[in-house]
Amino acid sequence: MIDRIFDRTARAIELVLAVAFMLVVALNFSNVIARYIFGRSILWADEVQIFTMIAITFLGAVVVSWRKQHLRMDVLANLLPGPVQTVLKILELALLLVLCAFVFVQSQDYTMRMFDIGRTSDTAGVPMWIPHGSLALGFGMIALVSLLQAWRAVRPVRDSGGEQRPKISPETN
Repeated sequence: MIDRIFDRTARAIELVLAVAFMLVVALNFSNVIARYIFGRSILWADEVQIFTMIAITFLGAVVVSWRKQHLRMDVLANLLPGPVQTVLKILELALLLVLCAFVFVQSQDYTMRMFDIGRTSDTAGVPMWIPHGSLALGFGMIALVSLLQAWRAVRPVRDSGGEQRPKISPETN
């Protein structure tokens, strides 16, 4: 059930970000045409493109984390015995959870400050809580994903005899 929710959420994020990327490319193309053909530029285009790329980066990281497709430097870790790999992966998920939760709290605090003072960007007039909020949302969702993955890595499973035992498997991440 929860996998289906996360899968659908990841797919929705992926589609929204793909459309956002296409719109940013169209905006950039329009700005180039305006600048070089008409001698005018769209002043707010660069800000909107930067804010969109920030959202694509941090919300896209949620999809990558859920699908376990992030880049890994695990050549040495793969040489370790299976149980050691499992412990290493659990520690990795725990560290990721702590760091993402910390960044989420800090980002959420800053986002709320931007919201409270009504700060907007200089040329586009974009409320600054939006780009800052995309960072907070991304790290918060990555923290949820890593919490779920860590829970799955350490929860007991029933063996064929019905006994509970710890789930020790390097494939948990």
